[in-house]
Amino acid sequence: MLKRRILWLLLLCSLLCPVQGQASMGAAPASAGTTLARMAGLQQKKKNTKKKNPQAVHPPVRPALSPEAQRKYDYFYLEAVRRKLQGKYDEAFELLQHCLAINPKAASAQYELAQYYLYLKQPDLGVRALEQAVASAPDNYWYCQGLANLYMQQNEQDKAITLLEDMAVRFPGKLDPLYSLLDLYNRKENYTQVIDVLNRLEQKMGKSEQLTMEKFRIYLQKDDVKSAFREMESLVEEYPTELNYKVMLGDVYLQNGKKDKAHALYKDVLAQEPDNAMAMYSMASYYEETGQQELYRKQLDALLVNKKVASGTKVNVMRQLIVQNEREGGDSLAIIRLFDRIMEQGQDDVQLPMLYAQYLLSKGMNQAAIPVLWQVLDIDPTNNAARMTLLGEAIRQENYPEIIRLCEAGVEATPNMLEYYFYLAIAYNHDERTDDALSICRRALKQVTKDSKKEVISDFYSIIGDAYHEKMQMQEAYAAYDSALVYNPSNIATLNNYAYYLSLERRDLDKAEEMSYKTIKAEPNNATYLDTYAWILFEKGNYAEARIYIDNAMLADGEKSSEVVEHCGDIYYMTGDVEGALKFWQQALEMGSTSPTLKEKIAQKKYIPDETTTE
Repeated sequence: MLKRRILWLLLLCSLLCPVQGQASMGAAPASAGTTLARMAGLQQKKKNTKKKNPQAVHPPVRPALSPEAQRKYDYFYLEAVRRKLQGKYDEAFELLQHCLAINPKAASAQYELAQYYLYLKQPDLGVRALEQAVASAPDNYWYCQGLANLYMQQNEQDKAITLLEDMAVRFPGKLDPLYSLLDLYNRKENYTQVIDVLNRLEQKMGKSEQLTMEKFRIYLQKDDVKSAFREMESLVEEYPTELNYKVMLGDVYLQNGKKDKAHALYKDVLAQEPDNAMAMYSMASYYEETGQQELYRKQLDALLVNKKVASGTKVNVMRQLIVQNEREGGDSLAIIRLFDRIMEQGQDDVQLPMLYAQYLLSKGMNQAAIPVLWQVLDIDPTNNAARMTLLGEAIRQENYPEIIRLCEAGVEATPNMLEYYFYLAIAYNHDERTDDALSICRRALKQVTKDSKKEVISDFYSIIGDAYHEKMQMQEAYAAYDSALVYNPSNIATLNNYAYYLSLERRDLDKAEEMSYKTIKAEPNNATYLDTYAWILFEKGNYAEARIYIDNAMLADGEKSSEVVEHCGDIYYMTGDVEGALKFWQQALEMGSTSPTLKEKIAQKKYIPDETTTE
């Protein structure tokens, strides 16, 4: 019996709720991918063929839906929303059409259909649907707001203004309609209405600096200077204890030629609050405007050395003075002296010291900038701009103790900055602190993220390889070099060191030659890389070819290295040039070579291999 009742209800529903195509409570209408566009087109046709009735502004009032019809509407509307969420937009569109067949004045369905029409780039249908939604539910703020925005997008300014004015009355607690009206009246240059809207905002929000300044601007646009000044004066009257408003009024007077009134206001404020930075700066502007340059400079000096003035204000003033000094071709020492006086007051933040350091660096006074940058780091150890600038200077000077000092603190202050680990490892290597170099590289690798540059990771593994070589742990060294080349196969320094150390052990010479060849292809005039390649060829017995590359190494500044010069002698000997070999061996000895076999080579006048390198 229950089953038969359900079937009867479904049949009754299908008879009472016809939809284009077949539909029932149990199944939504099926549609092809083009149905949505087709249905929208059909609506456009209906709109074009419908006779106009100038008397009919809205559809005729219909009686309220019966409870049964309301239930059917709710079902199909919710089903349309569900299909929309599933991405079945064609089906949702048809269901919404069916909703309107049940209730042509349904605002919710009209609002949803408007979104589809706009998506299909049929704005006329979208506007019409949204207008019907607003007509059916005028107290729905969001429907009204959506229609107002649509009018503005289509530059239907008059329609938007009419709707927004109605919204301002209908929704007195909402400020957005008033702000939109403000924008529209400004665009139409209807300044009388702009003032009216600003007054309405002021009634709701109270008098404020922003509203007053906007009204002041509009009055000036209307050439109503009297009202403009009156507006600013009313702000001061409203808040008599707010001294900055008096300064603002003074600034307005000064900008509009009322210098005496401006001066009186500034004096009044400074009499009540001598450390008022805004008044101090405005008084300086007054002195400059009236040509009193000496008083202008004194006033700025007083502001800049005043401990109670915020550093941000001082920075802005100093920037202005720097620009002015550069424009006038003034003496930079005057600016430096002023900076020094400010710095004597002590600083709580880095803004002024950083500006001072930047100024000194711009003038090429790098050494003078160093103590200022250190002061920045004393205030804020995490200031990477200051630390990196100091580090760059230390690297240029090859000041390894300073590099270590900067980087050790940098690693602690900003552990995610891999640059500090890198230069610290290099400095440790230079100081033969091999274990420290290994430790800092391992710490660096723990900070690596998916965004870290592979070249940087490769360099850390390369340093690890060099450190293990120093400790004569060659297996670990080669493993580290392999890792370095995984991250960056073109790491030239790694390729060279890896190849050279293999050649010293007289092992994997083909692999060594291949790696070394990449280095001389990348840098054909690098004496170190040419020497490595020549030595690998020597160890492989290719003496004639080795001589070509060792000669190129010597021409490329290799003669400055005792090791390269000794290699040159070894290669010359094996090519039969004993006299040339002796000359180069003797030169290497005079350069301070510590080779264990060099003196014996000279004494016996023949090549003697260094067996210690293969141990």
